[in-house]
Amino acid sequence: MNVDHEVSLLVEEIKRLGSPNAEGKTSVKFGILFEDTRCANIFEALVGTLRAAKKRKIITFQGEMLLQGVHDNVEVVLLTE
Repeated sequence: MNVDHEVSLLVEEIKRLGSPNAEGKTSVKFGILFEDTRCANIFEALVGTLRAAKKRKIITFQGEMLLQGVHDNVEVVLLTE
């Protein structure tokens, strides 16, 4: 898969699993994304896809990289709809 395609799939999964935050933007906790069976089957490297989407300013999250367990409660926020 190419990166742009994986990023577009990530956007769809955030929409599926997320809900509107206080600013009206769709967000989901990293732990929910990481533990989701469908996401696990789609993304070979979820963290890499998240970083690529952040670099393209499609999503945002606190920090540079998210790790399972440590960052399960970090919100991944969709910047575009």
